[in-house]
Amino acid sequence: MNSMRNALFADLYGFTMSACYFENRMFAPAAFSLYIRKYGPHRSYYVSAGLEEVVEFLESFRFAPEEIDYLQSTGLFSTDFLNYLESLRFTGEVFAIPEGRLFFKDEPILEITAPVIEAQLIESFVINAINLQVSIASKAARCIHAAGGKNLVDFSLRRTQGTDAGMKVARASYIAGFKGTSNVLAGMAYGIPIAGTMAHSFVLSFEEEIEAFRAFARTFPDRTVLLIDTYDTVTGAKKAAEVGREMAKRGERLKGVRLDSGDITQLSKEVRGILDEAGLKEVIIFASGGFDEYEIEEALSKGARIDAFGVGTKMGVSADAPYNDIAYKLVEYDGRPVLKLSRAKKTLVNQKQVFREVSGGKMSGDTIGRRAESLPGEPLLECVMRGGKRQVSPQTLETIRERFLSEFSSLGDEHKAIKSPKDYPVRLSPMLEAAQSRTVREVRKRELGESS
Repeated sequence: MNSMRNALFADLYGFTMSACYFENRMFAPAAFSLYIRKYGPHRSYYVSAGLEEVVEFLESFRFAPEEIDYLQSTGLFSTDFLNYLESLRFTGEVFAIPEGRLFFKDEPILEITAPVIEAQLIESFVINAINLQVSIASKAARCIHAAGGKNLVDFSLRRTQGTDAGMKVARASYIAGFKGTSNVLAGMAYGIPIAGTMAHSFVLSFEEEIEAFRAFARTFPDRTVLLIDTYDTVTGAKKAAEVGREMAKRGERLKGVRLDSGDITQLSKEVRGILDEAGLKEVIIFASGGFDEYEIEEALSKGARIDAFGVGTKMGVSADAPYNDIAYKLVEYDGRPVLKLSRAKKTLVNQKQVFREVSGGKMSGDTIGRRAESLPGEPLLECVMRGGKRQVSPQTLETIRERFLSEFSSLGDEHKAIKSPKDYPVRLSPMLEAAQSRTVREVRKRELGESS
């Protein structure tokens, strides 16, 4: 069952509300805004990712006969409503921040305007698609910043939360600057460079560690990276150096060694000394085993001699921030601004735009305004769908990646700090503030009986 093509990928309340809309003949345009309400631990920015999946889903949105049959079997819905769903397609418009760009809490990642039933039924898919990839891309960006220019590779596949997540993690981490992935299917699907060495089982299958090293070098003379911690890292490094010298005599080159356990910072220094003494200064030291931005920053601050990192589980599940407080909220119905007054969950009215100002090559602040406003700075949300049709061609992953790297370089280091970063300035435009205040007064008067 492919959820990417399944209109039933929705919470039940999407259908019960839609059935009520149908019975009450409510088909007017509804504008929904997707945004994150608050930052996760030590977060001060997010990376846009997952939009292409949303557009693909909306382009193909329809109910298959077997899906209508299932809904009928629940006994919850009228025949007239099910007949309506049979011909339903997405006919709305989508404004969104392109993938690879930075955004901040309370800013709309995307806004969807469509007849209310269409906009309601797609809610769960839209949140699901954007939430995971934003989480991973943002976590990966933090790792990139901590690494300070050293190469990172996605090693998370075996411990991601399911096969779908494994693919999305490879894609999102590549957008955020990772050099490659161990996920071979992701390599084929997305054109991401693939990378990998060997497991401890490979070394253990040979009677002697050095024979495992020699066998691998014979099979892959152009990409030999040896895992040296199966028995003892320092002893393994000496054996790797011996194999490296043997390869050099054949006109080949040992590419690297991998450390995966122990005090990797201290061991990297010892291993670097062994390799250099053997005349193998060009051999890189690759480290894996529990790394994310916190461990990378700590290791490098202590002088670790590590050239590249394999980043796995903690990045692949965004371990310190495994979810976002992400919401998809109605902000306008049939031209009427609407909002929630719930404590700590208030919403911003109307269709919106985000304007980004840059000063001296650095991002200096964002303003959330109404869609029709013209304010200083670059408008971030682009029309990617209109009338249910794609308005922009799919972009290559390399284009998205370059967009991220360029914009990330313009974000101040005080906002990138791994711990206790400074919040990036985001304000509301006077016009949006006025519309918000006016709507709050009207709602309080109408619903709470308060006088104006």
